[in-house]
Parts: sequence; C-alpha cells; structure tokens
Amino acid sequence: MLDTLLDSATSLSADQEQALVLPLRNVGIADIPLVGGKNASLGEMIQQLRRKGVKVPTGFATTAFAYRYFISAAGIEAQLREIFADLNVEDVQNLRQCGKKARMLMLQTPFPADLQDAIAQFYQNLCQEYGADTDVAVRSSATAEDLPDASFAGQQETYLNVHGLQALLESCHKCFASIFTDRAISYRQIKGFDHFNIALSVGVQKMVRSDLAVSGVMFSIDTETGFKDAALITAAYGLGENVVQGAVNPDEYLVFKPTLKQGYQPIIQKRLGTKEIKMVYDLEGLKLTKNISVPSAERNQYALNDQEILQLANWACVIEEHYSQVRGTYTPMDIEWAKDGLTNELFIVQARPETVQSQKTKNVLKQYQLKEKGEVLLTGRSVGEMIGQGKARVILDVRQINQFQPGEVLVTNRTDPDWEPIMKRASAIVTNSGGRTCHAAIIAREMGIPALVGSGNATTVLKTGQEITVSCAEGETGKVYQGLLPYEVQELPLENLPRTRTQIMMNLANPEEALGLTAIPNDGVGLARMEFIINNHIKAHPMALIHFDQLEDELARYKITELTAQYEDKTKFFVDKLAQGIGTIAAAFYPKPVIVRLSDFKSNEYANLLGGKQFEPKEENPMIGWRGASRYYDPRYREGFALECQAMKRVRDEMGLTNVILMIPFCRTPQEGKRVLAEMAQHGLVRGENGLQVYVMCELPSNVLLADKFSEIFDGFSIGSNDLTQLTLGLDRDSELVAHLFDERDEAVKRTIVNAIATVKQYGRKIGICGQAPSDYPEFARFLVEQGIDSISLNPDSVLKTLLEIAKAEEQE
Repeated sequence: MLDTLLDSATSLSADQEQALVLPLRNVGIADIPLVGGKNASLGEMIQQLRRKGVKVPTGFATTAFAYRYFISAAGIEAQLREIFADLNVEDVQNLRQCGKKARMLMLQTPFPADLQDAIAQFYQNLCQEYGADTDVAVRSSATAEDLPDASFAGQQETYLNVHGLQALLESCHKCFASIFTDRAISYRQIKGFDHFNIALSVGVQKMVRSDLAVSGVMFSIDTETGFKDAALITAAYGLGENVVQGAVNPDEYLVFKPTLKQGYQPIIQKRLGTKEIKMVYDLEGLKLTKNISVPSAERNQYALNDQEILQLANWACVIEEHYSQVRGTYTPMDIEWAKDGLTNELFIVQARPETVQSQKTKNVLKQYQLKEKGEVLLTGRSVGEMIGQGKARVILDVRQINQFQPGEVLVTNRTDPDWEPIMKRASAIVTNSGGRTCHAAIIAREMGIPALVGSGNATTVLKTGQEITVSCAEGETGKVYQGLLPYEVQELPLENLPRTRTQIMMNLANPEEALGLTAIPNDGVGLARMEFIINNHIKAHPMALIHFDQLEDELARYKITELTAQYEDKTKFFVDKLAQGIGTIAAAFYPKPVIVRLSDFKSNEYANLLGGKQFEPKEENPMIGWRGASRYYDPRYREGFALECQAMKRVRDEMGLTNVILMIPFCRTPQEGKRVLAEMAQHGLVRGENGLQVYVMCELPSNVLLADKFSEIFDGFSIGSNDLTQLTLGLDRDSELVAHLFDERDEAVKRTIVNAIATVKQYGRKIGICGQAPSDYPEFARFLVEQGIDSISLNPDSVLKTLLEIAKAEEQE
C-alpha cells in the first residue's frame, strides 16, 4: 500500500514538483518523495485531521527538489561520491572521517539565491501572522524516513527557538548537511538505503511554547508487548528534545482505547517520573536552548492532568485510525506532542508509523526466563522483554565509543543517534536516564536487544569488565543481576492450537505482566489476586491510611508520608493504585471475563503492611481465623473494605471495564455472604446492576455442603483447591510437619470436588477452579474435565501444556 502511495506522487502537478518551498497545508502522506516522511505526515494531519479536533502547528517545507537543486547547482555530487567510495561503517574512525568531510562540503557550499528567496518569502508570511522574527522549529525530513519498517528517528538535526531570517537560513543549511551525520550514514547502510537516492526536506513550523509547559511522546500501542488497545503517553517539562533523547525520566500514562472511545476515562496506569531538568529558550545566551533544573515540588507532580491525558489519547486513536485507513492495514503510530504554555493548548508536532511491534510475527510466542536469580545491582524501566548478558562497558562520552567490544553491555548516561554505530553490537544497553519512548529504547527495540533505561545510577554502580545479566523479561521493572545467570528461551507456536469446550483461563497477580500475557491463548482471567498490588504497589495497611493521624509507628508514618507525597487524602492513594492495578489486568483481557478476588490477606500478613500491626490482632492460627469475608463487614476493617469497593467501582463505572467479576473469598456461611453483598451495595457495587456478577470461592467444606444455598446468592463459584484440600484433610498447609499429607489428588478431596461441581451445575451456576493443582498435575486437569467443570484457571507458564492435555481428555469423552 505504501508503494502505491509513493507512486501516486507522480501525479503531482509539474509546478508542485519543481517548487523549492511548499506550505504544509498543500502536502499529504502521498508526498513523501517530495517533502519527506515527517513533513508529509504533518501536512496530512493539517489537511485531514484538523477538522477532527487534532491541532497541528502551521508552517512550510523545503522540497526534495530544492535539496537536489542545491547539490546539482553547486556540482558537489561527484565529490560526495568520492568521499563515500571507501566507507566502512563497521570502522568507527572511518565513519567519522567520511561523515565530517561530507558535512563540511555541504556547509561550505552556499544556498542558491532563489532557494534563499523562497524560504524568506514563506518565513515572512509566518511573521505576518505571528509577529516579526517569529520563533520557529526547524526539523529535517528525509525522503526515506518515518516508513512503517524504518523510523530513521533522530538521524538528522532539529533546531528549536530559531528567530529571524538569517538564523533560519543557517538552520536549514545545517539540516541539509545533517543528512550526512555519522548516525544517519550508519543507519542507512544497515537498512540498505542508497545515500544518493535520498533527499532531504526541511520543515519549518511555528514553535509551540512547551518551554513554558510540557511535552512528550506517545504511541498508539504498548511499546513493549505490542498490546494494540493501549495508548502510552510520556510527559516531561519543557521542550520535547529531552524526552526524545532520554535526558529525563518522564511521567508515563497508559490509556485503554476501546472504552475511551465509548466515553469512559480509562487511565489504567500513571507512573511518576523524576523529570529533573527541562529544556527552555536561552534568552540571554548564545545558544537557542538550554537545560535548567526543575523545582522539586514540580518533579513530584504529574506533568499532565487527567483531561489532558485523555485528550492526547483520543488524538492517538484518531491519528492511528486515519493512517490505518490510508494505508489499508493496521498502522500503530509514534507521535510527538507539546503543550503551549501561553495558550494552554495541546498540539501534535509529529506522527510516524511505529516500526517494531507492527512488524513482528504473531504466530510464535518467544519467552525468556531466568533459571536462577542473583544479586540485584540496580533496576529501571525494561525495554524488549528479553535477557542479555556480558561484560559491562561504561562509556560516558560518545567520542570513546571505539573502546566498545562486540557482545558487551553498553552502560552510559543516555544515548542519541551518534551512539548507534555501536548499539547494534551490544548484548544489552543500560542507561541512567530516559523512559520507554527515549532514543535508547526505540533503537534497542528495532535492533532486537534488551535495554534497561532510567536506572538513575548505572554508570556509578557498574564497572567496566564486570560480568552482568540484564533481565527485561520480568515485567515493566528491568533488573541488572551480578554475574552471568543461566536463562532459557522458549518459542511457543500459536498456530493450529485446539479449541476446547472447557474454558482455559489464567491466574494473575502482577499488573506489569498482564499486557504481555494476552498473547497466550486464553478465555480470560480466572483469578486476579488483589494482594500482590496491595503488597507491592500500595505497601500500606488501608486502616493506617484512613487513620494516619492516629498512627503510632513513627517509621511507618515516615514511609507512608513518602509513598503518598502527591496525596492530601491518603485514602485516595489506596483507591488510585488498586484501581489502576486491577484496571490494567481487566483492560489487558477485555472483553473476556476477569474474576477479581477481593482481599484475602490473613491477619499476620496484613500486620506486615506499613502501619498494620496497630490494626491487626495476634491470632494463634490466622489460616482459619479473621480472613476473607469475615473482615468485610467487621467494624475493625469495614472502612478498609470500603476503599476496595471504591476502587472496584471506579474500574467498572469510570474506566468502563465491566468485564470485571468480583469474588468473595473464605465465605463461611450463606448468611455471611448476604452481609458482604449488603456491605458492597452500600458502596455502589450492587449485584446485577451494570451487569455486575459476584462469585464466591468454593474453598470450605461448607461451600460444598451448602452449594445449593450459596447458589441462591452468588452468580458463580471458583474452587480454591489449596484451602479446600487443607480443610478437607484437616491440616495446616503452612506446617511442614504434615506437608507430606497435602495432596489435592487425595480421594476425599476429589469426591468433595465432584459433589461441588454436580450441585452447582444442578442450580444453573458456573463453576471453575483457580487453585494450583491443574497447573501442577495434568491428570488432575483431566479429572476436572471429566466432571464437566466450566473453566480451569492456570498459571501462565502451564497454559499451553495443559491446554493440549484438556483437548485430549475432551476427545476421549
């Protein structure tokens, strides 16, 4: 389809083809050969998407014809070809020499007078609209960039806050010369592009005054997992170059697109970045821009409010839909945006096809897994869902890249395109700064190597020659381990898998893993455990947040104050974090059912949360004590349960994730079940309203014996084989003295399960299992199929293996 678009450029009028400069409003995506990928895309959005509310700054572009005219009028092509005759991009010194000679030749060759006059005329038109010597952004746009399979991100130069005609002409001239930066030469050679078949256009746009506000990058796809239904937005203060280059650790926001389009507000993740510096205009100095420190109060705030996040996400949807329609195929987009601090308006300043996830094959699932863990040296944002290892090579200055040896782990402050000649030889990349949309992250994905960005202190913690393992295969947080740890790579074919009558669901606790697990064949989530989010993301006891002023533990007070620094109301911290965690899991599997078990900590586990000891009793046997349903209506925890309910209501009602089914654990009697349902209703979670279903865990003998009564008040059951086994056999599964007796395959347990399935089905309710047994024992899974169970929920790593077993069992029935 893209070839068709490029070919259609031949239909341009002769006047347009011979023009030296064109207004952006007169070009579109078919004009890549005329004005390059970046400018063609800007023109396309101005023409097609302004009417849909997408704001793009106005401007103009020099043409590819103007570039070729510059080369031919001066007669320098032969000299350039001579310079590149002996090019060897694998030899860093040779690459530098060729690049420097070519750029010097370009800069020493003056612009033709008619090209200068054409630029001057269009700039004058801008000045008439915005004022004398108006400030503009000057960006390079090559005719082979922003293509669906090659981004050419940052290969040529950009100049911001350019004032006056003379400065504009100088910046345009430097952009022309930047077609021969070392990184652009190397990238073209790797991608197989002829240096002399490519031309350069220069885009000139009215500056968006994001130096007085914020800017960033967004993708209409999750960059790590390829999850199509999320928009990832990054934001930092000041001009956008720092985010693109990875000079700052930006905020990150994730928005779920399907329910956003339905009018909901599904911000499913918000992650605060450090945002230590911002790029602003250099009003007194000789440079166009400079970096200054951001006050700590601003660093500790999100750079965007919720309405701005949702507006940008909506624009990402509009842009993706338009480009997908134009190209005739699904086209996720990589978009740069900026907020004007004078008008408070948001603008799109660039949009190009995403070039990594969109090109991946979807019929094989590749999973990296460490066989053992070691000492964690540092953490950061993981890029690439892979594992890499080798000797560290710490390089702080790009002029020292010739020291780098193939197979080493590159450790540096941040990268820009000048580092690319060695990045492709690295086994992994680790940086101090940057987020998931920075240069190091984008290039690492394109080159298929893991990167850990935004670690903060990699260049001081790691030493050259130190053997390390970089794991980006454990969720959103990447880890650098001491030593060369053994790991394995599994390639799982996803084609021609059998479909089973029994629903195959997954057990899941960590929201960071959710988006990546959706590629595994599944019918939804049979158990989403809330405890992981409370333990790892919230960390504080809900009652300690509610009664913070009465908290006696000084250390807990200090830690909670740090955790909730952005919140005046500390209970809002609990609700936000829990809603985002569950929201991420629910969004990942939408519209398939996601069964969320309400909190099931035991009192000793609750006591280990920050501030928890003050609010928890000391029980002799917490395993069968104050846990699950019995806490929810108890005056000692009722306020804490209210926060859980608020979070779940937000997920369903505000995020629009009505695929969430709530499940009550350890519910001893039907009467207790009714009390819990009444408590939930007080907080707006009414069974049957807005499609809300409520399940109960079937993990106590009473749940089985009174399954008929429980069926009257709950919509479904999920067998918890761990608790059901221990309570059927009368043993404490935490006691090693009787551990040898614990076996879900015991005849007593199996008979109990047979009775549970038969009774529940008799009363027209659904019943599944979410315990460990089917993941561990394929024969147990076969037994469940024989009993006609509706669903089996498995640990993700055992889904494919058990799926095949279940398919066989169903065939033999």
